[in-house]
Amino acid sequence: MDERTKIAPLSTPASPIDPGVRIGHVHLKVADIDRALEFYCGVLGFELMQRLGDHAAFISAGGYHHNIGLNTWESHGGRPPPFGSTGLYHLAILYPSRPALADALRRLIEAKIPLDGASDHGVSEALYLRDPDDNGVELYWDRPRDVWPLTADRKLALFTRRLDLMNLLAAAPQLPQQASPSAPETVRDP
Repeated sequence: MDERTKIAPLSTPASPIDPGVRIGHVHLKVADIDRALEFYCGVLGFELMQRLGDHAAFISAGGYHHNIGLNTWESHGGRPPPFGSTGLYHLAILYPSRPALADALRRLIEAKIPLDGASDHGVSEALYLRDPDDNGVELYWDRPRDVWPLTADRKLALFTRRLDLMNLLAAAPQLPQQASPSAPETVRDP
């Protein structure tokens, strides 16, 4: 490890961060703005809030200034980092409900986007995939806290089990005059 990156241990434990702190947005380096917008807006349904030519775009859910920034400032025409390098493992997008996550699954199926995985973690249900620039993306919804799995001593008991995609898909809101999509053909193992 480079001497500049070492962090001195704290002499006393840090106090917990304010519980009102939230991750505000993420900025992703992409190779092609149009291709990234086709995925994030065209498939997932985010709204384009502002675009700065072929260099940057800011997208949102629900009219926020931006949940995701996309830019080519250092990556125009670039390739994903090689396996085994450091960087973002995945971007996690929280859906407000199970039906909303099911709608996201329906959109992925219609766009023929394969999943890397699909898991039930007890506290949440999650879909894992890659965006066009090979960034990891998690789409998930949280179960209500009162049904989170706990140990006998009331500690959180996360687990990872295979998510039943057909059961999730059944929760998708029905769109007018639309045939039900079939389950995804491909779920890649992570």
